[in-house]
Amino acid sequence: MFLIPYAIVLVLLAGLIVSMVRIMREYERGVIFTLGRFSGVKGPGLIILVPFVQQAVRVDLRTIVLDVPTQDVISHDNVSVKVNAVVYFRVVDPDKAVIQVENYMEATSQLAQTTLRSVLGKHDLDEMLAERDKLNDALRSILDTQTDAWGIKVANVEIKHVDIDESMVRAIARQAEAERNRRARIINAEGEHQAAERLVEAATMLAAQPEAMQLRMLSTLYDISNDRTSTIVFPMPVDLLKDIFQPNTGAPGVVVRPGPQTDTPPTDSDRT
Repeated sequence: MFLIPYAIVLVLLAGLIVSMVRIMREYERGVIFTLGRFSGVKGPGLIILVPFVQQAVRVDLRTIVLDVPTQDVISHDNVSVKVNAVVYFRVVDPDKAVIQVENYMEATSQLAQTTLRSVLGKHDLDEMLAERDKLNDALRSILDTQTDAWGIKVANVEIKHVDIDESMVRAIARQAEAERNRRARIINAEGEHQAAERLVEAATMLAAQPEAMQLRMLSTLYDISNDRTSTIVFPMPVDLLKDIFQPNTGAPGVVVRPGPQTDTPPTDSDRT
């Protein structure tokens, strides 16, 4: 009967000691309040608190991955899309994360949703699909600036999916096909232009040396007369053909043809 009070005292002392001791892990910090007033940040390791006077709020300093729910966004060119994203952030000032905002997780989530709708609504659909890195940087910069007062550092923002209507998918496919056809025509035209320039250069070089033209002609004849054809080609000098089609009478390079015969009466001189 006499040991019961001692046992009760021992239990109370043990409970008091347990309430005084806090152990913070390496990635945790304790925000200490003394009689309701902020008195500092402690941790990691062993923390001793004054019972009924001091309280500690644990804050995790690890990077938190926040999945932003799918948002209905109207793009700048009036296209309805569904977009979701993921935000990577961490607490850098535990006292601000506890004092300045009631629930920093919920506040950051709501801010990310509204920022995602407002930023993507200022851009066209093509920019959402092609310039995703630029949009990610814009979202991260805005979120990091607005959450700085809460002691939160936004490390990265990534847009995961941009879902569009099936009709818009077909329209985008037609647009992409037209763009590929345009590029193909431009490349073909550039190839023709470069080929024409090389032909002009080759013709200029061959005109400077007639022997080179003759060698080029013989090379072409060699390519024609392969093993799979029975055609025999004999080259004929152009000078030989010039003598046949251009007689020596008259001016050089002018063919003299006899005029039509007319019946004229003989004159007196012809009779004598």
